[in-house]
Amino acid sequence: MHLSARDLACIRGGRHVFTNLSFELGSSEALLLTGPNGAGKSSLLRIVAGLLRPAAGNLHLAGADPDRSLAEQAHYLGHLDPLKASLSVAENLQFWTQFLGGGGGAQPLDPLAAVGLGGLGDLPAGYLSAGQRRRLSIARLLAVARPIWLLDEPASALDSGGQALLRDLMLRHLASDGLILAATHASLGFAAARELRLGAAA
Repeated sequence: MHLSARDLACIRGGRHVFTNLSFELGSSEALLLTGPNGAGKSSLLRIVAGLLRPAAGNLHLAGADPDRSLAEQAHYLGHLDPLKASLSVAENLQFWTQFLGGGGGAQPLDPLAAVGLGGLGDLPAGYLSAGQRRRLSIARLLAVARPIWLLDEPASALDSGGQALLRDLMLRHLASDGLILAATHASLGFAAARELRLGAAA
């Protein structure tokens, strides 16, 4: 699988966030997006996820399922955790599993256990700490298998144990031929990850 971007441009509120941005990303590769606030890291992830239209340029995905769009083969994990406080931890994950097309009666126990929330399935999500909320969002990546992970500050609010867990899950995803595009201000523990630094827009 190979994801390529050619001469992408992004305009938000009449301001050029970035222009002429290109990159290549293949199976088992991670690309870290770095740069100051406002440089367009989150906007680039949202463009790849199909949530924003680029002002110019194009994206191409080769070697993937030809019957599914790029967005349908990618997981987008934003910097905010989209959870319903009144639903239980398990119900939140089940909702996202069904929404993302992986329902089929599957129970969310394995993904919850994998992120350290195995004993909290019946707890209302509103009682979770910030770090636990992040772990629940990460569980969505495991509940429905998709080859491309688009991660916006994935380690935010995680303690050292959570960061180690995230790193292990990301390495496992790469080992299974997955792709990772991650916006981050901190090291994610990838010695071999490439970096694409975006400069602040004028």
